[in-house]
Amino acid sequence: MLALWTKVTSLVKDEKGASMVEYALLVVLIAIVALVAVQLAGEQVSGTFSEIGDALANP
Repeated sequence: MLALWTKVTSLVKDEKGASMVEYALLVVLIAIVALVAVQLAGEQVSGTFSEIGDALANP
């Protein structure tokens, strides 16, 4: 019984799996932020290039 309890408590104290999940969540969060930033910046850059193109086409 003591050996079983020792194995169970050692599994509970092992946090290697939890840190891997935390890293995965961080990677997903960073990816979402990057996609949103690129999408917002892309719209602004597209608008700026359109303005520049219109100005060059109609001097």
